[in-house]
Order: sequence, then C-alpha cells, then structure tokens
Amino acid sequence: MKKRILFVDDEANVLKGLERMLRGMRNEWDMAFATGGLAALDLMAQDDFDVIVSDMRMPEMDGAELLTAVKETYPRTVRIILSGHAEREMILRTVRPAHQYLSKPCDAETIKTTIRRACALRDVLNQESLKAVTCRLESLPCVPSLYNKVMEELQRPDCSIDRVGCIIATDVAMTAKILQLTNSAFFGMRRRFSEVTKAVVFLGLDTVKSLVFTLGVFEQFDSAKMEVLNIENLMNHSLRTSALCKRIAAMEGAERASIEESFTGALLHDIGKLVLADNLPDIYREISEMSRVEEIPVYEAEKRILNATHAEVGGYLLGLWGLSDNIVEAVAFHHHPSKHSSSRFEPLIAVHVADAIDAACVPNAKWASCTPAVDMNLLARIGLDGRLNDWISLSQMKSEESI
Repeated sequence: MKKRILFVDDEANVLKGLERMLRGMRNEWDMAFATGGLAALDLMAQDDFDVIVSDMRMPEMDGAELLTAVKETYPRTVRIILSGHAEREMILRTVRPAHQYLSKPCDAETIKTTIRRACALRDVLNQESLKAVTCRLESLPCVPSLYNKVMEELQRPDCSIDRVGCIIATDVAMTAKILQLTNSAFFGMRRRFSEVTKAVVFLGLDTVKSLVFTLGVFEQFDSAKMEVLNIENLMNHSLRTSALCKRIAAMEGAERASIEESFTGALLHDIGKLVLADNLPDIYREISEMSRVEEIPVYEAEKRILNATHAEVGGYLLGLWGLSDNIVEAVAFHHHPSKHSSSRFEPLIAVHVADAIDAACVPNAKWASCTPAVDMNLLARIGLDGRLNDWISLSQMKSEESI
C-alpha cells in the first residue's frame, strides 16, 4: 500500500518545486500539497496521512502550531519540519512538536531517505495504538537523582558543559532526547552523533540551558505513576549492558564509530519500557504481574498482552527521533536479532549478547543462571559461536575504559 505524504508551505512555487523534485516517488507515495497550515488541516480531516512535512514560517498558522495541532489530533502521523529559517528562537519552538528537522536547501535524496525510513519503521511496530502513543511523545521520565544533578549543574555559576554531558550520559531518557535534537539537523547541524557527551558539547551550554529551562525537554520521574517500573534497576542494567557492550565491540576489533553505536544502543535498548510504563501504567502492571507469576521474561508478557514488545516500541521511537540505523536496529531487535538480516558482527549483535549476559549472569538477577539467552544459531551463522565464553568473561570486569 502506498504511503500518504502531505507537504505544507505557504509559497505555491516551493510546493511545485517539491512536486517536480519528488515526481519519481509517485509509484511509492501518494503525495498531497497544501498552501498553509489551515489548508493542511482541512486535508487531514478528509484523509489519513503517514507523514507531514511542513515549512516553519507561514502566515496564519506557522509550522510549530500546525505540528502541535497534528500531534494532538492525528498522533500516528510522523511530523517533520523542512525550513530554511535558522533563527534560534524559531527553531526552539519546533523542538517539542517535530520528530525531525530538515534544513533548506534540502536535496531530494535526503527527503526521500528521511521519509522512507520513517515509513519503514512503522512496519516494525504493528499496533496502531502504540504508534499513536509513541508518536505523541515529547520527552521521557528521567532518574530523579540524575535529573536533579543536571539541573543543579546548569545553575552553577561555574557550570561545565563537560560535567553536564557526563551526567546526561548516565540517564536513558536524557540521552535519547539530546541525540534526537542533534541527529535531526536542529540548529543547522550536519553531522550525526552516536555519543551523547559529544552531542552535548556540540550543542553548547547556552543551547542546553534553553532546552532544559525554557522548553523543559527533560521530564522528572513521577514515582506515583511509574511505580510499576523500577527505574533505578532499569538504569543500572542499561549502564552495565552498555559498558559490557563496548568491551565486546572493542574485543571484536570494531571501528570507533561502531563501538560508540554499540555503547549507545545498549544504553537505550530498554527505552521502550519507559514509554510503556509511563503511558500505559495499568497495562504494564498487568505485564509485570504476568512475568512474575508465570516466570517468563517481560518481553514475552508484553507480546502476549500488547502484541508488541518494548524493543519494537523503543526502536520505533528512536527511529522517529532520527537516531542512526545501527542504534535503531540494535534496540528494535535486541531480543530477536535473527529477525534482522545480520551477516557479520555489528552493534545489534553486541547489544543482544551484552543484554543477555547481564540479564543471566548478574548476581541476584531474577533469571541468574549464567546461561545467557543468546541466539546461538545466529552466532554460528556468522562464525562467532565460539566467542561467547570470552564475552561472558568480560562481564566480570569492574572498570570501564574510555573509548
């Protein structure tokens, strides 16, 4: 079935240019073009659209206002800003309602790739209700102690951007949000980031302060709402897994960029649990109880109740937010890597193995057996089945070397 894409701009000539530039996509997309925000909403009231791509500066209703309205009324629709206006305050207004930001001039291939990727990710998550929940998200709950630390650091007269980056790098939610901003071409950035400390330094102190204090891009953990999920345990598991994942990738001689993606993929691999527990607390309580009573992994209980898992939800969110394909795939398939066509060692393999080893071998873990639930058939297919014991031995290391 063709994907439906809506392009919005107040200049008819710009829309005609987009139509000419993307004519070759007519067999893959049904495209509509609206002159302004009000016209766009009229079209959306008549038909469903998978993706909306809007200019920022328009009369009557600008891009930020339009995408905010779309988020509330049509939450399943992927929201992208395509704008030539680079004013800081204008861009900051799009941080919340937009999933991604593309800067004009933007070549046809970039537009095609961005939209194709967003549409492909929709097939990973097959539950429409979960797509709506995930598309509507603007932020995720942070660990209270880390949220307080970053707020305190940002208010210090001698605030250090390096210290801010190090704090953010130990929290799943803050890491994901910062990487969304830097990887979606916000603020005119052309490079991609896989390591959050570098992303924070690149944003700079003034921008980070604006994001945190003015826009509130970090959300404090609500203990009453999130009692169904032990966020400290989730964070500790994520940190251990990311450290082990980095060691495994280094042992296998991965390139620096791949090691960084492995580390970040492991840090974020359970981010879907935050999405589900924060937005569907009653259902997630039922999932947790099923896991406890029947002694099955949480992801199996999720599959039974939701027909989807936290891995798919997390991968879908990070794809919407513009993170790299390697990170998205590592998150989306970390329990079932055979669903992805892996033919060599890559971040997905590292995250899958590190997660399984930590879940099985950490002392006092619920499933502690030191028999990791690793896909040995996949490892055998790519010639790595003899490496598992070496990787398990890395989990005993206490210190984490820097990349």
